[in-house]
Amino acid sequence: MSLLDIKNLTLEIDSASGWIKALDKASFTLADGEIRALVGESGSGKSLIVRAIVGALPDNWRITADRMTWKGQDLLSLDQQERREILRNDIAVIFQNPKQSLDPSCPLGEQLEEVIADNNVEGRFFWQKRQSRQRIAANLLHKVGIKDHRLCMQSYPHQLADDICQKFMIAMALASEPKLLIADDPTRGMEVTTKVQILKLLTRLNQIRQLSILFVSHDLLAISSMAHTMTVLYCGQTVETGPMEQLKRRPFHPYTKALMDSAPSFRKDLPPKSPLLAMDGTIPTLQHLPIGCRLGPRCPRAQRECVKMPEVRRVHSHYYSCHFPLHRSNKA
Repeated sequence: MSLLDIKNLTLEIDSASGWIKALDKASFTLADGEIRALVGESGSGKSLIVRAIVGALPDNWRITADRMTWKGQDLLSLDQQERREILRNDIAVIFQNPKQSLDPSCPLGEQLEEVIADNNVEGRFFWQKRQSRQRIAANLLHKVGIKDHRLCMQSYPHQLADDICQKFMIAMALASEPKLLIADDPTRGMEVTTKVQILKLLTRLNQIRQLSILFVSHDLLAISSMAHTMTVLYCGQTVETGPMEQLKRRPFHPYTKALMDSAPSFRKDLPPKSPLLAMDGTIPTLQHLPIGCRLGPRCPRAQRECVKMPEVRRVHSHYYSCHFPLHRSNKA
């Protein structure tokens, strides 16, 4: 049984022009011990899916799904307290903007010690428990690459650099020993050596603890080195999903291929000043979505049939939604 199972997730936003579908039948599953990459351009709906999973959506937004379950338990039918209990014990999230997610009025040390579960704390008396919490917090900070843990724990979020705050968020996420870690672009703004360190840490946790990871990022090079499977989003729709090696070797959807081609190449035989490949046009706004396939106006393989919504097709464990996929002849 899958840990997280999402089928036809639809999210509608109330606007002056009516209800707008920010997510339109997005689907994917996450198994125990799996690292799944969730990729797409800015505005494709990746962070909205994360917020839908944790229940951090405004009340005036409308969310529906054929299935949205955690270990077989329907997340949409849970009340706020039950959802918080799951997030407390099983699911941890690393958000994009760490300084906006941390409490600006509280030292970081207190925030980290607060999320450490009581059953992980040793000692009988309160001072022994406090010392145990401080040791656990220091170990967590060392694990994510923060050497001066005392300075970090005494500081407020605004006193530290963005990359240090991001590392601290990762330490907070690992404190509860979750079964699922949702990492929403956790290495944004980090230098290369720090980014490699964080990616190796997450990979090691996946291998040792069987930690499942939903990795949301624009960095295809980083994702391809660690993810087992990948789901590609475009403008709120799932366009392709499958094993990472299959998608890297032979993508079926034109958008997936465009994403792969746009990643920088580090080949030694690459000629100087080689142009970067890019798909023409930009992602449409939610107020002016094209009918049918939302990639249609930008797609080089688009034809008249693309004004209809493509059905989900399957080749073994490889799913895609396209009328004219790359492995077929581009003829109507």
